[in-house]
Amino acid sequence: MIIKILGSGCANCVALERVTREAVNALGVDAQFEKVTDYAAIASYGVMRTPGLVVDETVVLAGRVPTANQVRELLAPLVG
Repeated sequence: MIIKILGSGCANCVALERVTREAVNALGVDAQFEKVTDYAAIASYGVMRTPGLVVDETVVLAGRVPTANQVRELLAPLVG
């Protein structure tokens, strides 16, 4: 699983990465994390408000920081 955190590196982006890592660890998933800070690359995903969360090239969340529980609920169906 490849997880991308979209954003400039602001506090919300850091928080999104933290809760996403918590969720991944809770699910026992092997995931590779990438940070995308280039605005053109972020816009190419259709994300206009950061932070954004992309899992295996699918945008699953944008514009807010969820709880680790909410991220786990988003990722669970993708883990299979």
